[in-house]
Amino acid sequence: MEPTASSDTQPVDVGLARDQGPLADTGSVSVTMDSTRALRTTVATGQGPLAVYVAHLGSVRVFLRNGFWTAERDNGAQALGEAIAAERKDRVVLLGDLNGSMDDRAFAGITSQMRSVQDAAGDGFGFSWPAKFPVVRIDQILVRGVEPKSSWVLPATEQRPPARGGRNQLVTTLVVPSSRRMAAQP
Repeated sequence: MEPTASSDTQPVDVGLARDQGPLADTGSVSVTMDSTRALRTTVATGQGPLAVYVAHLGSVRVFLRNGFWTAERDNGAQALGEAIAAERKDRVVLLGDLNGSMDDRAFAGITSQMRSVQDAAGDGFGFSWPAKFPVVRIDQILVRGVEPKSSWVLPATEQRPPARGGRNQLVTTLVVPSSRRMAAQP
């Protein structure tokens, strides 16, 4: 049976600093921004349901006067960690342009619950950015209750230029354990 997305796809509010939603104490702004930085769906597999999160967190910015600005990304990482903690499905995959390495303490709420497919089964360092000379992995595939079998980075070629944002694409192979195997695990 081929995996199929179910009808429960929904946005995940990662609380952008610029637009905190209807409960925020904010003034009016002249530009409306899209605050949907993450989505969650359930994929039906022959082994049972799989929750899949797709996220694009805010970028890290560098300012001459203030230095690094990471508030938007960090707030998004915290909200995403809370959403994953509340996830009731045993099998979870996060596909993310998280704009940071998993060693960054801002991602502790995510990394404490999930593991990197690159760390578990990757080939090489898994660096994805910048495309011409990658030195850091800011794009992530993280899992819980799913077994990573392999993971690698597709280098840019003439036929396959780097993805938008000047990064290389990630590829992974996952094994979804059956519901019976999941129930037997501690």
